Amino acid sequence: ADLGSELNLNAIAIGLGLENIEYEPEQFPGLVYRIKEPKVVVLVFGSGKLVVTGGKTLKDCEKGVEMVRSQIECLGLL
Repeated sequence: ADLGSELNLNAIAIGLGLENIEYEPEQFPGLVYRIKEPKVVVLVFGSGKLVVTGGKTLKDCEKGVEMVRSQIECLGLL
């Protein structure tokens, strides 16, 4: 998926809290966001691109993208 704008991953990591997030830019350029329901992992990149893995259905993946989009919008970072 593509959110259509560049993202500040440091601000997103702080805003979303560290319990479900892994962000170590020196090891991997993306932010790893683990969502419990639906059980998916969303990789968020500074380019605004998202990669969703682990979804059992396409609907799970779509729901994961929408959750991330809405949370980033709520933080005022999109």
